[in-house]
Formats: sequence, structure tokens, C-alpha cells
Amino acid sequence: MTWYQDLEDSKARDEAAIIVREFAKHHIAIGGVATERGGVAFMYREGHLLAREQYLEHIREVLGHRGQAVVIKRVIRDVVLLKISFSDEDDGKSAKSNDSASEGNDGKPGGNDRSSEGNGRIAESHQPALLRFLGEIDAALGPRIATPDHVVTTAVVPSGEPSGCPATEPQEVYDPEPRPPVCRGNGGGRVRIYVADTGIVENTVSSCPWLAGVTGDNDLSVAADGTILPYGGHGTFVAGVIRCMAPGAEIVVRNVFNIAGSGLESDFVPKLNEGFGYGAEIFHVTVASPTRCNLPLMAFEAWMKDLRQHKGVVCVVPAGNNGSRLPCWPAAFPEMVSVGALSADWRSRAYFSNYGGWVDVYAPGQNLVNAFATGTFTCQVAPYAGETRTFSGMAQWSGTSFSTPIVTGLIAARMARCGESGQEAAAALLAMARAQRIPGLGPVLMPCCDDEDDKCRGGDCGGHGRCVDCGSGRGGCGCGGGGRAVRRL
Repeated sequence: MTWYQDLEDSKARDEAAIIVREFAKHHIAIGGVATERGGVAFMYREGHLLAREQYLEHIREVLGHRGQAVVIKRVIRDVVLLKISFSDEDDGKSAKSNDSASEGNDGKPGGNDRSSEGNGRIAESHQPALLRFLGEIDAALGPRIATPDHVVTTAVVPSGEPSGCPATEPQEVYDPEPRPPVCRGNGGGRVRIYVADTGIVENTVSSCPWLAGVTGDNDLSVAADGTILPYGGHGTFVAGVIRCMAPGAEIVVRNVFNIAGSGLESDFVPKLNEGFGYGAEIFHVTVASPTRCNLPLMAFEAWMKDLRQHKGVVCVVPAGNNGSRLPCWPAAFPEMVSVGALSADWRSRAYFSNYGGWVDVYAPGQNLVNAFATGTFTCQVAPYAGETRTFSGMAQWSGTSFSTPIVTGLIAARMARCGESGQEAAAALLAMARAQRIPGLGPVLMPCCDDEDDKCRGGDCGGHGRCVDCGSGRGGCGCGGGGRAVRRL
């Protein structure tokens, strides 16, 4: 039986099935580990590890005569991809996990105590030989010497937290106007943004005025006959949200996560280097992943060393859609701008959004409307699995994938307006977000255009917004002009 078929969370089971099935078409086997709540703790490529090159001989010593560890490729810097082949009777079989490090943590990267919260407590099930071997490496050499080749994804793959909320697949919409709306002017002019996502739907880009000039790879998840596969149109939607906040930004969208909106760490990290050649001032990387033992993504951590060599360049990433406080990566890296999602009322956290001290800021991320694809989409996830939806170039969608481009667009707009670097603009906006934090949640940023920025901070959006302190528009606001006003979605 396939590992995901035992998952108690039906949404997690459906999402995992999509990812495993699509990777199988590329002859890549994906394994996974369940949480005690019946969700997914993490996913990885079977039979492969990422390892630090200088420890190869030590890793082979731990493996001993049980098999072979062969270097497949150098991923980045000192991180290599290994193929592990077990030659004894343990090959491919499972045994009771003795990897205490994988059994739980306290919500901190690398923690080991058995937390029952979120996806930290791994179900005590039979573990594959590869994961048990990783436990042996941890015991002999320490953590962060070798890790699985994790699957990172734009998908909502629940960790088992109950929600009872609607599915997060795209929904039809009949209002052709995006929400949040397109800003006037040329905000973000000449700021270069490299978006790592699913590529673009060329027909949609050519027909949407606010996407004019956006370039990138073709989104392979939208077929010529109009069939929209899972996560097709994702990169187009993201680019559309960025452009609504920064109409003048130069955006390239690469098809980096081209397998069900997902990718392997060993594959996607090297592709990010293209952004340096493009002259990116903002990297927008639309994936998040829980990891084994909540340890950082090894190859991405190495890529950040290259990022530091490019002064002022900032990377913005989603916090993830597991509804958990446990860290997701790369969002949990301190150098990332990690973005969670606000619910449709803009006053609370969206049910799906990850949260915790490692999330830098929250922005609206539920029921957003923007550019999509034209064609038919068949729902894959409970409770709407099998339902056919027809789209005409626009969609309503929810996720931290879509709150994140609001922040990216605001950063780009400020960069152009103030002559700041990406890091400087991000720091200034995060300071503003902390000043208008929502109690019990954290720092927030609301959609606001360059030509309305001063008004928004003064509690006045020219009569077109609402105060998030009292909920009223101009003239009925009980905040005396001191409330925080935002444009209405």
C-alpha cells in the first residue's frame, strides 16, 4: 500500500496523491511521513540524500557493507546529491523507527522533544531504511550533515490540523476586476523581480492589461486543449497580484516548480542562480516545506551564501499553508521575508496560514481574485473532488502563496519611490507592519498604492477604503482620523 493511503486527513491524502502521481510520471518515487494527526510531516525523494561533501567518507563508514552511496551531482557549493542503494535484506523494507530525532520537537529547528502540536509529532509507524539510515548519521556525525532531498511545494498539504473549511483549489469568479485592485501609476518602475513558480499562461498575460510586459516560461500545467492541471495558472496569478501593487515592476516568472506546483530541493535551488544573471533585486520563491526534524533546507541554506554576495537583494517567501506554528522552509530562515495570510475580514489569521514568531508579516491571502487561465479544471481535493470548474482567465484563490506577492509588490513600489534597495525597503515596511500589528496575531501589511500611501497611514483613503481599527469608511470613522485605513478588496 502506498504510504499516503493511510493518511487520516482526506485533504492531505488527496494532495499527497497528486504530488506522488505527477512525480511518478517523471520516474521519481516520492516517500513521505505521516503525523499522528493523520497529515503529512514531510515528503522526500526515495533513495536519495543531500549531504555535505566533506563528510562523504564518514557517511560511507556509517553505511558500511550494507550498500553504496554514489554521488549523483553537485547541487550547490559543498552540497551533493547521493543515491543510497541498500544491498542487504533491509533494502526497501520498513522497521520500527529508532530515530528519536524524527519523533518530535518543540517547534524550534532541530528540537527533539515530543510535541503534540502541529506536525511535530511523527506517527510511530514503520520507517523506510533510508530514514533509519539518516538517524544513524545524525547519531554518529550530528544533525545537518545529511538530509532527505525534500519535496517543496505550493500546495496545501495539511499536517492534520482540523479545519472544516472550504477547499483551497481555484474557484470561478465572474467579476473581471482583480482584488486587491490594480494601483494607478507606475509604482515599482524598473524594479526587477525574479519569480520562481509555475511559469505563465501566455494567452492570459497578453489579454490582461496589468500583466503587460511580464515574461517567463510557459506554464506546462495548462494544456493546449484548455485542460488546467493542478496548480496550473499559479505563477500567472502570483505575477498578477505583484503587478496590482507595483504596475511598473519588471517581472520574469520561471517554471521552477513544474511538477504539480512542486519540486525537489536538489533541482530547484540551482535554478535560482539564474535570477542573479537577470539582475533580480527581489527573489520571490513561491514554495514552503516542512522538513525532517524541522531542520533547514540544506541546499537552500547554501544558496543564501550566494544571495549575501548581492548587496541589497531581498528574498520573499510564503509561510506555508499547513495551519501550524512549526517552521516551514525556506520561510523560517531569518534572512527571508516570510509572509502569512490574513482571512477575508483582514482582522484575523486565515485558517490555513502557518504562524508563529518565525513569520515576519501577514497580508490578505483569502479569496483574492486575479489572472488565471482559460479552460476547465477538475477538482482533486475533498470535499469537491471530481467537480468540474470552467474559467475565463480569472479566478478566486486562497493561500500564503497569494498574500506573499502583496508584500513583494509593496517592497518593489517602495524601492522605486524612495530609491531604496530591496532589503532597505523590506526593513522599512516590516517596521511599519510591527507598528500596526494585530493583537494576538502579529505585524500586518495591507494593500496600498503609492499615490495613497500617505493617506493610508493617516487613516484616510480618499473615501474609498475602510479603517481596520473600527471598520468604518471616511466620515463614519470613530478613530478621529488616527485609524489605519486600507483599500477595500
